[in-house]
Amino acid sequence: MASIDRAALRDRIEDRREDIVDLLAELIAQQSVTGNEKPAQEVVASRLESRGLEVDSWEPDADELRDHPGFFETSSYAAHGYEDRPNVAATRTGDGDGRSLTLSGHVDVVPVDEGEWRYDPWDATIDDGRLYGRGSNDMLGGVASMLVAVEALDDLGVELAGDLTLQTTIEEEDGGPGGVLSALERGYRPDAAIITEPSGLPNIGMASAGVMYFRVRVPGKSAHAAQGYAGVNAIGKATKLYRALDELDRERKARISYEPAVRQNPKLDGHETNLNVGTIDGGDWPSTVPSAAVLEGRIGWPPGETREEVRSEVEAAVRDVAEDDEWLSEHAPEVEWFGWNAAPHELDTDAEIVQLARENAETVTGRETTFGGGSAGNDERFYNRYYDIPCPSVGPRGDNIHGADEYVEMASLVETAQTLALTAVDWCGTAK
Repeated sequence: MASIDRAALRDRIEDRREDIVDLLAELIAQQSVTGNEKPAQEVVASRLESRGLEVDSWEPDADELRDHPGFFETSSYAAHGYEDRPNVAATRTGDGDGRSLTLSGHVDVVPVDEGEWRYDPWDATIDDGRLYGRGSNDMLGGVASMLVAVEALDDLGVELAGDLTLQTTIEEEDGGPGGVLSALERGYRPDAAIITEPSGLPNIGMASAGVMYFRVRVPGKSAHAAQGYAGVNAIGKATKLYRALDELDRERKARISYEPAVRQNPKLDGHETNLNVGTIDGGDWPSTVPSAAVLEGRIGWPPGETREEVRSEVEAAVRDVAEDDEWLSEHAPEVEWFGWNAAPHELDTDAEIVQLARENAETVTGRETTFGGGSAGNDERFYNRYYDIPCPSVGPRGDNIHGADEYVEMASLVETAQTLALTAVDWCGTAK
């Protein structure tokens, strides 16, 4: 294996700080809310082509993925399908027999309520070492860092022994089967992968939560409000179910703990699992007793339970309320599972790719790594759970993910790129 000047590689990336910032600003400006990923993917593809890489761009096929245990129909697929929503990948072919590596990131972002923002969410704003904008931290910042990291290898003429694939995917915010799962099924199955989710470098992500959505349809009986005795108020019955689900949430929080989630965010202590009723819909007129109500919710949980076990607890809570209610015992509520249907995962932190990333992250930042995760669903699970490909998350620091004034620390964008470039060298090896 040929040796490289690691200090020179770090310096080259530092010199390209403005390139990372400019690329990130361009990506933010594409407003790539889930379902509208194509403009951002065109930016990525153009960038890869400018480096002489052959770009593979494809739209996922739900029918081809449907039988996979990690697939489910996302809400964005139901709304938009997969047409004009491409994934993008390009491989920097190795010059030897080194191990292969994929650097991957998603380009979709969540919607914004612009009234809550101090800054324009679609026009990157720099203030006191932070770059503000939707997706700056989750996770267009990581995408910009990984692209410039590989460009720096090109700048210095570093030839890797193993193949290095750059990959950007769609719909992670909605579960990701049309993104990373589609890429894996297309044949992009490296010896290891890194996803540049915002792990808070030098911290590294090693787990994800299970996430499922559910819907409860609650029947009632309509009547004029003036003769309410003749009807059954479905909203009133729905409140009984809400209280039972809220009690289940408290009971689960009392018995479920997961240290990596708390290491990642100490405020999660006692909140490692969560059951949230996010919407309720019922009735159509103030003077009518509503004949139907619908609750929709999300349940998330750390590694340790299966999806079947979690579903059974939610369904039992609904069933117990129905059995104790005169009306609902004869008109049972219906529980439906839809959208997000992700199982949790946990990665062995002794895996070599994890340790290489840790060593480089600590060297670059001068701080000690904490391994965390398990509080949210993410794309790493597809590699780790279904293909036995070790995949940690290594990404920048920031805050307000999914909220107003989301930002990324600019210094950590450079540190992320440096960590990724050095880890690629260590994993893939360099050509003789």
